[in-house]
Order: sequence, then structure tokens, then C-alpha cells
Amino acid sequence: MEGLKKGETTGDWGVKSYPGSYTTLDGAALLMVKHGDEKFILAAGEGAFYEELNGREEDGGKICPLTHENRLVLNKYLLYTVPRAFGTGISTIGLGDRLGLASPGHIQTVRGRDIRPILAQQSIRELTLTGRDYNQVVDAACFAVFQEGYKDGFGADGDHLKVEADIKMSLDMGFTMLTLDCSEKIDNTIEGLSDEELAAKYLTVPEERRSYYEKKYLDLEFEAKEHRLTFDKKSLMKNVLIYGEAIEFMVHIYVTYIVNAGRVVDFEISIDETETPTDPASHYLVAKELYDREVSIHSMAPRFCGEFQKGIDYIGDLEQFEKELEVHAAIADQFGYKLSIHSGSDKFSVFPLVAKHTTGRFHVKTAGTNWLEAVRIVAKFNPQLYRRMHAYALEHFLEAKAYYHVTTDIAAIKPLDQTGDSDLHTYMDDNNARQLLHITYGLLLQAKDEAGEPLFKTEFFHTLSEHEDQYDAALAAHIGKHLRLLNK
Repeated sequence: MEGLKKGETTGDWGVKSYPGSYTTLDGAALLMVKHGDEKFILAAGEGAFYEELNGREEDGGKICPLTHENRLVLNKYLLYTVPRAFGTGISTIGLGDRLGLASPGHIQTVRGRDIRPILAQQSIRELTLTGRDYNQVVDAACFAVFQEGYKDGFGADGDHLKVEADIKMSLDMGFTMLTLDCSEKIDNTIEGLSDEELAAKYLTVPEERRSYYEKKYLDLEFEAKEHRLTFDKKSLMKNVLIYGEAIEFMVHIYVTYIVNAGRVVDFEISIDETETPTDPASHYLVAKELYDREVSIHSMAPRFCGEFQKGIDYIGDLEQFEKELEVHAAIADQFGYKLSIHSGSDKFSVFPLVAKHTTGRFHVKTAGTNWLEAVRIVAKFNPQLYRRMHAYALEHFLEAKAYYHVTTDIAAIKPLDQTGDSDLHTYMDDNNARQLLHITYGLLLQAKDEAGEPLFKTEFFHTLSEHEDQYDAALAAHIGKHLRLLNK
């Protein structure tokens, strides 16, 4: 501890140290270290900061575990460890870390680039599948920021929230971004109606609302840069029926929670949960309604043409995608928010187009690809564990597929018994195998033996802990490719 007070960050201490974490403030000196698979903060010195950290006293200092309470102490004294909102002035990337281990690699990837990371990004469903809670998600991000000495800022996104209790909980916990999932307010039955059914359904909408939209949009022309958008009677009826309730929901959440949060919150609207791609005119109507009702949003995610499946590149007509992207980006620019790209992991073919047409005004969400890079590390360094996980994923693929839209061809995956240990990591270069391991992540992490012990989780985490430098490097390479193609 005496060496720590003098600024020594390495030594014959029997632990791994993280020199980037070394911090002094008000008489206290702190350093992140690791013993076995567990990380601690060594603290020495005096003063309020030192006294408030909870830990075991030893050799004139403290060994402080990475608890939620100690995270809050870091937040109090080291403001760079507190999540923040970024507004629309800089590109952002969501880096969903389902394991709580990826943020150091993410920080190493974004450091020095003209983009900011949303390190804590999880949906309620992801929390359920990983057995974590929102405090643990933010704790992991904040401790990673401290470990890396990263002071450029990071965000925390309550991702795809749709239940008001969850929205309130995330904001109360200090989340700085809220992605509002409007899927339960969007009527996906409308596209399949006949003209007669559509007209009859439209008449069930209160006359006051019908009159409001007709006076405002019917047979009128609107502009977004050089693009012109119009609403005939049929298209207007569809838009009111599909998005009318969703718009009211957006306004309600903004007025009730965002306005009253007591701080700036990056408010994202997700309208990508539709059966068909979002028509640019629909995007315009939703955006104009929010603007006219003084709802300030940070970003909006329409559903684009083609397919944004999990863990693989874009599937579809790139020329048509670019045409529609150009209009969507123009609408976002006109109303002053960022265009958000959901399921953005590995969509390498569209990233240059996103960079071009948004001119950097974008938010891209990734998550599952970070898990897949962890699986790649396991395949390289613990082949027997990988083989067991792969076999289990094959057995439970249909169970997992019920929750995802994927076109995985299980039969096209090379059999395990035909793949040597040194080549197992190449499964993560095959689209079908990537999706197999991607959509079964929750089942793999939750799987238990007859005694109730984890089948894979404990060994999986231990392997990643042993090879954390390799995992960081893999993330830097893989997420780095995303950023390069996004011109960042």
C-alpha cells in the first residue's frame, strides 16, 4: 500500500494490475487489480473518498470489492465514471455487454475516435436470459471505465422498454438513454386488410382524431430536403390506424417520465417492430407529430427494407436500401435527431451508406456480436467447452428460434466431429453457426445439470477471465471494423 501512495502501479504483488485505473484524489490513491478471476480496488491514503470505500483493511490500506455500493462511491467522487447523455451532436454506438466483461475492450476500441459508447445497454428480456439486473449492468460499465481510466464519457441505455414500471426503474437508477419500444401500440394487422375492411376499421377511430389528421395531412405535400411526401386517403387511414396509438404513447412517456427526470435523457423512439418496412411518409408523420407536440427526441429507429437478422450482414437489395435510407436520413435531419440502426451487429455492407447519408448523425445498436466474440475466445482456448456448448445449442435450436426471426440452415453447419480443435473458432465466421450460437445464448447461460449447477456458465466465465486480454483484442478488431466502415 505504501507503493500505491507513491504512485507505483505494478510490482511483485501477486496480482494483475491495471495501470490506467490509477487515480489520486483528496488524499486517496486507487488502483484496480485482479486476483484469480476476481477484481478489486486497492485504496490507500486518507480523506472522505478513502473512508467511504468499503473494503477489508490490510497493510495500511483497503482491498475493496467491486460492489454496487463501491460503484456509487466512485460515481460520487470520480464524475467520469457516471453515465451521461450525449444529445444529437455526436455519433453514438450501443455496445450491449451481456456478460459484464466486454466494456474494457469496447473502451479500448472507441478511445480517441469521434464516437461515444453506450456501454450499459440491455433490454428486460436480456436481463432475464442472463440472470442480471440493471444495477449489475451499470456497475460493470462504471468499473470498466474506472479500470481503463476512460474520461470521454459513456451512456447507459434502458433498451427496448415498453412497460412504465421498467421505464421508471431505469430512470431512477440513473440511465441516461431510454429506447421506447412501441411494438405493443403499433397495429400490425392493418397491412393485411382489404380496402373495405380498412375503411370500416378507420371509422372506429374517434371522429376528433380522424378530423385532426385529415386536416393536417390529407392530400397535402411535405418536404424533407429534396424529397416530397404525400398522403392520399388510403395511406393516411393506414398511418393513423398503425401509428395513432403509438404516437399517443410516445407523448405520454415523454411528458410523464422524460420531462420529469430532473436531467437530460437521450430519448429514442423505436418503430422498427412492424411487419413491413417503415414507409418514409410514415416516418415523417410520426416525426412531425412529435415535433409539433414538443416532444424532443434523440433518435428514431424505423424498420428498413431488407433483413437485419441477428449476428450476420444485411440481407436484401442494397440499392433500394440506399434509396430509402436517404429519405429516412433527410427526415431525421429535418426534425433534428439521429437515425438509429437496430440489430446493427455485423451489418458491414450498409455501414458506409449509413455514414454517407447521415453524415455522422447516427446511433447504431450492437449486442449479440460481443457475445459471439466471447464464444470465439472459448473455441480457441477451451475447445472441449466449446464442443459441449455447440452440441447443446444444436439440441435446443428450435426452442430458441421461437423468439427470433432467423434463416439459419442447421444442416449447412459443418459437423463437430469433422472439425479439429484448432479450427473450432472458424465456426464464428460461418453465418449459420453464428446465428445458432447467437440465439441460444440465454439457454447456454441458464443451463444446469441435475444437481442444479451451471453446465457451462462458470467455466465459460473462467475461460474469459483467463484470456481477458485476448477477448479485449478480439473486440477491438471486430467492433473496430464496425467503426471503420462507419467512418469513425
